[in-house]
Amino acid sequence: MTKRFQFSIHATDGKARTGTIAMQRGDIRTPAFMPVGTAATVKAMKPESVRETGADIILGNTYHLMLRPGAERMARLGGLHQFMNWQRPILTDSGGYQVMSLSELRKLTEEGVEFRSHLDGSKHMLTPERSMEIQRLLGSDIVMAFDECPRADQPRDVIAQSMEMSMRWAQRSRDGFDSGEEHAARSALFGIQQGALDEELRKRSADALIDIGFDGYAIGGLAVGEGQEAMFATLEFAPAQLPEDRPRYLMGVGKPDDLVGAVERGVDMFDCVLPSRSGRNGQAFTWNGPINMRNARFAEDQGPLDERCTCPTCATYSRAYLHHLVKSQEILGAMLMTEHNIGFYQQLMQAMRDAIGAGQFAGFAKQFRADYLNK
Repeated sequence: MTKRFQFSIHATDGKARTGTIAMQRGDIRTPAFMPVGTAATVKAMKPESVRETGADIILGNTYHLMLRPGAERMARLGGLHQFMNWQRPILTDSGGYQVMSLSELRKLTEEGVEFRSHLDGSKHMLTPERSMEIQRLLGSDIVMAFDECPRADQPRDVIAQSMEMSMRWAQRSRDGFDSGEEHAARSALFGIQQGALDEELRKRSADALIDIGFDGYAIGGLAVGEGQEAMFATLEFAPAQLPEDRPRYLMGVGKPDDLVGAVERGVDMFDCVLPSRSGRNGQAFTWNGPINMRNARFAEDQGPLDERCTCPTCATYSRAYLHHLVKSQEILGAMLMTEHNIGFYQQLMQAMRDAIGAGQFAGFAKQFRADYLNK
């Protein structure tokens, strides 16, 4: 039987690494981009089509799934994998970020967060223990510790207090996960480093997480409005504060140039709604930068979205047709654009893995930025 969780680094190039996470439901090649399947679906795509783009793992959302259809119902229906027909690994977030950003009338205490659903106003309590229970009921392969994610522009003492509470919650998450017996025996638990943009706070957070011990470590509290320059400045030190022999996951990131810059700084895993959300809104990511398919200049353009892209959308449909679908708000437009964007992201990850393996990542990154940012 495949080991529960094993991370192997195959090659490094500067701080960039490429490797494999082996789990019972399949291998995850790193650097990895996880398409976001918020409500048991990557919006506008069938699960088998997501897999065909090259995605090894997707992300599910604890907050949304606990509210609808409900974690206990999901368990009765055989778990998230069976429910949505995705038989490969799934990472579930803890729900903490969505509680902070989406729910009404939330009340934060040491115990957890009491909140009202953004769907119907019903009252719920989310604690580290309940978050672990929900992720267990979903059947998650990689479970995220429950944490609080404060805004980076808060005063330092507020960020420090929040980080320290998140570390206490990390221990409770560890204990709650470990009590899960059969689920704990086949799944993994990741801790989440906090501390906003502050090197000393992030070091304290990392040390606390290492003391508890996790299968992997996430860098939380970035991509929340601080801008790319501040994010990269934090990534100059944050990944190196975490264990070298464990995966490092930058949560909620990002644009293609964010991914390349973060891999350069030692990050292994990513997730973001951007490729699917942008696709639904008419924006396509290409090797030559993002393009808006609503633009009139594409109305009679018979070329593919991106000549270098190997996705089915680029192989089959013209920019003129996609422009028409997007302008007409046809559902097929959202489907084809999302398929392209998710496919492009997976091709970018494969190109980075290949470049690291060949010891040519610096040259790849420089050429990528020249083409993508036109610099």
